[in-house]
Amino acid sequence: MIADINQWFLSLGAEYGVNPYIFGGIYVGAIPFFLASIAWLVKRARAGRSTVVPTLCAGFCFVSAYIYLAIAGRNIPAWVWIFLAALIVYGAWSTIRDTRRKIAAPDED
Repeated sequence: MIADINQWFLSLGAEYGVNPYIFGGIYVGAIPFFLASIAWLVKRARAGRSTVVPTLCAGFCFVSAYIYLAIAGRNIPAWVWIFLAALIVYGAWSTIRDTRRKIAAPDED
C-alpha cells in the first residue's frame, strides 16, 4: 500500500517535470528561514531600522518552492497556478497582519 502511494506521488512529479521530494524539501526546509526572517523583521521594525532586507528574505522563503515549480515544472494546469496565487495572497495577507501585531506588541524582554 505504501509503495503504491509512493509510486503515485512520484508519478505526479514525472508528469509535471518536478521531483516531489525536492519540492517538499524546499517547502519544509524554508520554514525555519522564513520564521527567522520574520523575527529579524520584527526586531528591526521595533528598533526603527529598515525592514527591506528581512522582508525580501521572508518573501523569498515564502515562495521558494513555487519558484522551483515555475522553473522546473512543465505542463502545469492553469488551476494549479490560480490556486497557488490564492494561497500566496492569503499567506502574505496573514503574515503581514501577524507581523504588524508582533511589532505593535510590547517587548517581552
